Amino acid sequence: QVQLVESGGGLVQAGGSLRLSCAASGRTFSGYVMGWFRQAPGKEREFVADLNWSGGETSYADSVKGRFTISRDNAKSTVYLQMDSLKPEDTAVYYCAADRSGNSRWYQGRGVNYWGKGTLVTVSS
Repeated sequence: QVQLVESGGGLVQAGGSLRLSCAASGRTFSGYVMGWFRQAPGKEREFVADLNWSGGETSYADSVKGRFTISRDNAKSTVYLQMDSLKPEDTAVYYCAADRSGNSRWYQGRGVNYWGKGTLVTVSS
């Protein structure tokens, strides 16, 4: 059974940092795209960042570019999201996701193969 388990969320002041972790298990994710999405209260879920598990290529939403960094630890089957210079508008539930295709639907959060249950990040002003 595939599981994506997020951790590392919490309350932080604006300008602070958090590191989210996503522990993946249940299959080999070679060839998959792994990433993070977020959903703020009253808003739709949006793409944040992703990483090609095999090649390591990354991409970011414009809203987080230069502040967030996605990375992986192959040995631990874990994906990380380092979030720096946090802003109140980054407040959301952050979800880890994995998908075989990584196509345009992926960036819309549609048809994604696997989702975690999410971890809440709250940034106070």
